[in-house]
Amino acid sequence: MSNVKEVQSGEEIIVKPVAGRIGAEISGIKLSEALDAQTLLIIKEALLKHKVIFFREQNHLDDKEQEAFAKLFGNPVVHPTVPVKNGTNYILELNSDHGGRANSWHTDVTFEAAYPKFSILRGVTIPEAGGDTVWANTATAYENLPEELRNLADQLWAVHTNEYDYAAQRTNISNEAIKRYQEVFTSTIYETEHPVVHVHPETGERHLLLGHFVKKFVGLSSSDSAQLFNILQQHVIQLENTVRWKWSAGDVVVWDNRATQHYAVNDYDQAKRVVRRVTIDGDIPVSIGGQRSITRKKVSKNANN
Repeated sequence: MSNVKEVQSGEEIIVKPVAGRIGAEISGIKLSEALDAQTLLIIKEALLKHKVIFFREQNHLDDKEQEAFAKLFGNPVVHPTVPVKNGTNYILELNSDHGGRANSWHTDVTFEAAYPKFSILRGVTIPEAGGDTVWANTATAYENLPEELRNLADQLWAVHTNEYDYAAQRTNISNEAIKRYQEVFTSTIYETEHPVVHVHPETGERHLLLGHFVKKFVGLSSSDSAQLFNILQQHVIQLENTVRWKWSAGDVVVWDNRATQHYAVNDYDQAKRVVRRVTIDGDIPVSIGGQRSITRKKVSKNANN
């Protein structure tokens, strides 16, 4: 059911589900750092319930105002290897002209132990057609696993790394994107062990923690890991678990990075697509048994070893 609240301007705040298992569009709010406590509570409750929330026509936001709004969700953090946009403190710009086409299923920055808990993404330049983003609910993915597979997943740990086969995960990849990945994205190499099933610290839900940063499962060979990963990952991204958003310039999307995977669809050829993201510092995931993730490797390529 939608939540409705009268606001001072006479408008209503309406939370309208977009898909059956994930996603809601919120209307009646002009995003800013000055939102009142009740409005912010509505946003945060909708975010935890629906995993990803969409706001249309927030064209008044610039980089500085996006950063200020993001701080309402916690402490912003920069990407561990990719520099921020010039003139900003925290913004990661994803520009299709410079390799910013993340067309592979992932949860942001899971190669770190305490990866971001929320992401705030703003549409700046949007193709006339194409360039949608799709999100998947990793809680319903877990809930709908066959019992035997769910019991197996409960026991698994996975190694996540930013040093992976970038080109094999994507289609239509430019040489510039591959070069940027090699020189910037993997300037420091991380390997972190996460439980495949983690307990959400706010909702108590159990989520599958997978995505393209998974290198292998602890204790399994690369071959066995790849086959098992494909089985589990397909349960995450089945259509019933997903919501797809057609962007317009000025849209803002906020998602719970602990509860989702996402995929930016690379179907807009040479058209330009620019989106800007701020991420919020997260906690270290905890397994069903209470064990915490741990980073096993952090090596700068420029280090003298």
